[in-house]
Order: sequence, then structure tokens, then C-alpha cells
Amino acid sequence: MKASRRFLAALAAALTSLAVVGSPAVAAPPGNDTFSGAEAIAAMPFAASLDTTEATTDSDDDELNSWCGAPAMDASVWYSYTATADEALLADVSASDYSAGVFVAIGAPGSFEVLGCGPGGAVWEAFTGETYYIVVIDDQQDGTGNGGQMELSIDVAPPPPALEITVNKNARFDSKTGAAILSGTFMCGSDAQFAFLEASVTQRVGRMLIRGYGATELTCDDTTRPWEMMVFGENGLFKGGKAVSATFSVACGMAFCSDYFSEDVIKLSGKKSVKPSAARVR
Repeated sequence: MKASRRFLAALAAALTSLAVVGSPAVAAPPGNDTFSGAEAIAAMPFAASLDTTEATTDSDDDELNSWCGAPAMDASVWYSYTATADEALLADVSASDYSAGVFVAIGAPGSFEVLGCGPGGAVWEAFTGETYYIVVIDDQQDGTGNGGQMELSIDVAPPPPALEITVNKNARFDSKTGAAILSGTFMCGSDAQFAFLEASVTQRVGRMLIRGYGATELTCDDTTRPWEMMVFGENGLFKGGKAVSATFSVACGMAFCSDYFSEDVIKLSGKKSVKPSAARVR
């Protein structure tokens, strides 16, 4: 009987110990996991760092995605902001350690209107008094996991990058290949994420209207550089004499793009044959 009492006492102590230690806690979704729990943003600029690995997805996320078609809508978290000024805003999640995307919408479940969406961030025009919902998701473009360490920043969107283009009115043509050789200068700001230059040439040769097109990417570093582009006729050879060129360029930053367009009468002067190339930017 004494042994039984000792056994029962040991068993009771063990059970008490288990009760104190307990089972491992199950991680809960973030408080702003759904529309109803959207975290209110008081003022701009705003920044948040959040573990979204336990965040979930529901029908409200699906409704947003019907506007944009992201590859996935995993691990969504919600924020709301009532604008205090008319301004363009940029929500940026590019510093997150997973493939994060952003949706910006107005309205409510069943009547959302998406104003902007995209991988890495989104831009939208905010108007005083309007409430906006900023939703950060895992779009699964990296193909792994559910969320991660989210890094969100929202601030006034930066202006478009600088862009300056010149076109030389005196151009050349290659007498052997019949290519028109255009040139000029360009400068685009180092804040540009990408930039390109396109040009077309139209020239009447006899009864034919010869047309050609060329394009090249631009290096943006705030430095003025020369550009040169060979344009080959699609339906014949360019000759010496007058022609019309149309030059178009775009430089895009995080939020906005700058563009340039000019239509010019140029003079093509003959030159010896050069090694053919589509375009060259020095």
C-alpha cells in the first residue's frame, strides 16, 4: 500500500509538471490578417515590419485578385489609411525577404475597386478624406513558403526621372546596306529603373515610301552621352536626301515615367559601308 501511495504521488507530480509545461503554443495569424482587422495608419510616411508566415487568405483577397490576377494571394495582411492630402503615394515592399506584392483598393468586401497593384509595390493617387486599403501579399513568384518578414514603407511617390534627348538633323546612310544612321545625345536620371530609345525613318525613294525602325536600351547615370542607331528599311534601301525621323524615348522610375517624342526632317548623307548593327549607345 505504501508503494502504491508513492506511485500515485509520483504520477500526480508528473501530471502537474506536464500541465505547467503544456503543449507548444500554436502561432496565431497577425492581428491585421483580414479586412475587419486592418491596421489604421495615422500619418505618412509610414513603415512596418511584420512576420507574415502565419497570415491567411480569404474570399476578400480573391475579390481583389479578380482585378489584377497575381500568381498567388498567400499570407495577406491589411492596412487602412484615410488621406489627409491630395498626393500620389507609393507602397513599397521590395525590402521583404520573400516575393511580396501590394494591392491598393477602396470600398468594402463585395464592392472593392482596386486602384493599383503589382509585385514589389504599387502607386496610387490619394484624395483627401478617402479611405484606402493597402494589402500586402505573398505572390509566390519565388515559388516557396507562406509569407516571411514583411518590410512595408509608404510615402509620397518620387517624381519621374530626368530625361533629355537630342536628335541630329544631319544623319547618314550606308550606301552599301541602305541603312539610315541616326545620332544625337541622351541623359536620363540614375533613379530610372529602365529606359529605352526608339526611332523610325520614312523616306520617299522614287514611287516607294521606304520605312524602317530601330530601338535600343539606355544607360541612366545622370551623364549626357551620345547615341547612334542604324535603321534598316523594311521594304527597300534608304538613299541620300531628305527623310522624316520620329524619335520616342521613355525612362521609368519606381512610380512614374518620363517620355520624349520628336518628329524631325533630317538629311541623309552618303558614307562608306560600315559593319551592320541594330543600335549603339556609347
